[in-house]
Formats: sequence, structure tokens, C-alpha cells
Amino acid sequence: QRVNVTVRSGLPMVLSGSAEPCAQLVVSSIGVVGTAEQNKQHSARFFDVLTSQLGLGTQRIVIRFYPLEPWQIGKNRTVMTFL
Repeated sequence: QRVNVTVRSGLPMVLSGSAEPCAQLVVSSIGVVGTAEQNKQHSARFFDVLTSQLGLGTQRIVIRFYPLEPWQIGKNRTVMTFL
């Protein structure tokens, strides 16, 4: 329901020993990225978007998933636990 996106283009990056164009996607979420099965489904969708929009091969993209707990995210002067 809530998605924040930060794009940092033009950063020097090396992936698998190559400085060819590549992308790294970091996904953090409360209750959405907690299992391998969930992340497998998310990964497929993200790869579809990234390969089509960026013109990169799948070997030039890496995705990191970080599950978060509600107390780890601050919002509206509190944490998500209390919202």
C-alpha cells in the first residue's frame, strides 16, 4: 500500500567484477518480505520491471530484501507499532 522509491543514478558500481551498467534494488517492508516464498514472487515481478525499464539483463541486477518490524519505522512522531 505504501511504497517509497529512491533512485540514485550515475553511481559507480561493480557487480560480479564488471563495471558494465547494473542495478541494485533494496526492498524493506513490514510483513511483506519475510519469507523465501514471498521474496521469490516479489523478485520475479521486480526483475520483469527492471529488465524492461532499464534494458539490463537479469545477471546485471541484484535485489536485497530486508524484513522490518513495526517498531523499526518511525512515522508521525511515533513508530508504526502504534499507528
